Amino acid sequence: MQRSVTRKSINDYKQYLLMAEKAHATITKYINEVERLSEYLEHNALNKCALLEYRETLAENFSSRTVNTKLAAINGYLSFIGADEYKVHLLKVQRKAFIAENRELSAAEYKRLVNAADASGNDRLSLVMQTICVTGILVAELRHITAEAVREGRAAVRNKGKTRVILIPTALRRLLLGYMKKAGVTTGSVFLSKNKTPLDRSTVWRRMKALCERAGVDPRKVFPHSLRHLFARVFYSVEKDLLRLADILGHASVNTTRIYTMETGRQHMKLLERVSRVLLT
Repeated sequence: MQRSVTRKSINDYKQYLLMAEKAHATITKYINEVERLSEYLEHNALNKCALLEYRETLAENFSSRTVNTKLAAINGYLSFIGADEYKVHLLKVQRKAFIAENRELSAAEYKRLVNAADASGNDRLSLVMQTICVTGILVAELRHITAEAVREGRAAVRNKGKTRVILIPTALRRLLLGYMKKAGVTTGSVFLSKNKTPLDRSTVWRRMKALCERAGVDPRKVFPHSLRHLFARVFYSVEKDLLRLADILGHASVNTTRIYTMETGRQHMKLLERVSRVLLT
């Protein structure tokens, strides 16, 4: 039976992802990738040969990791329509020993961003960044930092059908309580927009980017998720417990957590220098 990518099958796949309680961003990404495949096929038949050719086209234009993200979305769609025989293997990616220096936000740069927010009088943004960085939560989970949670010192965070408890350290609680008093927040989410709705990711992203010039930080490093990565690296440097860190971050696999804890090239070189002093004669 000849197969093709149809609008109905794409819509059905979207409904399937919604019922599976996938995150909104994940659903959007998966559907976009299937639609790009449909555009590539130009109404031609869907088969293994076409998928292999599409993989090569992607490999010519994107990094291996990006290609694999796209293929994972497409393979999920193929499974959904019962076309597992057309699924293609992901590209092999060699695990890096360290991350590029220009990819990860340092602790010093994070503090400059917080100081820049304070200097501009943006208490809310300053505390948003500190809350994400000190607890390791996702920016989408900020809504779970409620007045009730701050007073109790812990927040129940529900994401992707799972619930985990996030502890709020005493020093952060003190700052949040002061902000709540000043902003008149007595119940519900602490961080609200002008419309009194919980802050969304795009708003936090834009506000953080706007701080970069004043803070002297490369904008390419500045995303809400960069703060979560920084939390993970600092936690791991203090407590070498990958399993506990995975639990705190809500990761299903420690392999994901390992990516968060990778050292920068400069740190890796310092380690090699220490090793070389032992081994060289």
